Amino acid sequence: MSTAVTDNLPILLVVEDEKNTRDGLRRYFDGKFDIYLAPDVTTAMNVLEAQPVDVLLTDLRLMGGTEGLDLLVRAQSIIHPPVCVLMTAYGSEKVAVQAMKRGAYDYITKPLDLEKLDAVLTRALHSRKVEKENQQLREELDKKFGLEKLIGNAPAMVAIYDRIRQVAPTRATVLIEGESGTGKELVAQSLHMLSPRKSARFVAVHCAALSPQLLESELFGHEKGAFTGAVERRVGRFEEANHGTIFLDEIGEIDAATQVKLLRALGEQTIQRVGSNQSLKVDVRVVAATNKNLETLVREGKFREDLFYRLDVVPIHLPPLRERREDIPLLIHAFIHEYSRQNQKRITGLSADAQETLQRYDWPGNVRELRAAIEHAVALCRGERIGVRDLPGRLLGQSTTTSGSAPNTLLSDQPNLNLESMEKSFIERALRLTDHNVTEAAKLLGISRRTLHRKIKTYQIKT
Repeated sequence: MSTAVTDNLPILLVVEDEKNTRDGLRRYFDGKFDIYLAPDVTTAMNVLEAQPVDVLLTDLRLMGGTEGLDLLVRAQSIIHPPVCVLMTAYGSEKVAVQAMKRGAYDYITKPLDLEKLDAVLTRALHSRKVEKENQQLREELDKKFGLEKLIGNAPAMVAIYDRIRQVAPTRATVLIEGESGTGKELVAQSLHMLSPRKSARFVAVHCAALSPQLLESELFGHEKGAFTGAVERRVGRFEEANHGTIFLDEIGEIDAATQVKLLRALGEQTIQRVGSNQSLKVDVRVVAATNKNLETLVREGKFREDLFYRLDVVPIHLPPLRERREDIPLLIHAFIHEYSRQNQKRITGLSADAQETLQRYDWPGNVRELRAAIEHAVALCRGERIGVRDLPGRLLGQSTTTSGSAPNTLLSDQPNLNLESMEKSFIERALRLTDHNVTEAAKLLGISRRTLHRKIKTYQIKT
């Protein structure tokens, strides 16, 4: 139920199970918002999925339960989540603060002070407006300055964007460090696109994929007859990248002989093709990347110290995805949009359970693994919202959120079952392992207590 639609008014969704309170809020805010009313979570989600709600105002406890928290989680799982403000009875502020840590903007206690509530909603609306403007500005800047492929608003990522913009116009060599799958090549591409060299070539070389002889030839080229199979002269990647940027991925894998030649290329800006004594002058900006600790390799005698210092002029460290979990929803929505378009599907978001599963998983493969998981889910999704059953099976076996965690042992000896049977089996075993303590079983499974209660009811599991 809603008021008459008024052009250009922001949309407010009020979720309150007491009719008098709903009606009172509608009368008070009529003319300031286009108001939708909902008595329960189901109705509220129908509105959220049908309308671009700007502000969600919901009671923390609906029908005596904790549905307000559930609604908060579900609201954050849609493509364009609203700003959420909670109403809570006096004395339960602690719960409201916990909800704010889960994404709520603010809360107000009951009985409601309407003027105070008006001020809170005004601030929330302003926050929404600023967020939209900042997002539009970021998109415009990113398209203009080459950062459009990098996604994330975590403080660590913002600092990386600033460093990229600062160092890109210079000639400085950059060393990008980070685990596999964190997006090191995307950072290298951004450095190139933001530099005066952007009209020249960006050449990527994946050093770990080539043997030492092939890598040397790949980087510096070779003369005809330089070795068996060299039937003609070959121009190397440094020559191809002249006046542009060369990206040396997994630089820690190169052998000692190639390290010497690379050191010369960096120091003198000259190279020699394999089988030639002639030096060639090149003007190349070098960006290197590694998932190893080069300083440790230096101490172990596996990497030249002088080369390390040549490469490590400006370091950029990319954090693993588990250390910037606040960016997971942004990445999910971007990948859903990308793969929905590629597969000509209309997928509007994902279920709260799926969102929670993705948020809790450790992502040892980082952004690359998340991208693959969303592509998998989009391919298997049969409706408009991705559910848990659409996710890769490996995501369902991990309940911890700490680095380096091992897979949940509940998966270790499961037979090949369909997903529903497997999920029921997990729940039954978790309950047995925790002596049927629902709270502890939920923690073990990595889901909320309320979600576990719902699944127990669905699968008719005796507790």
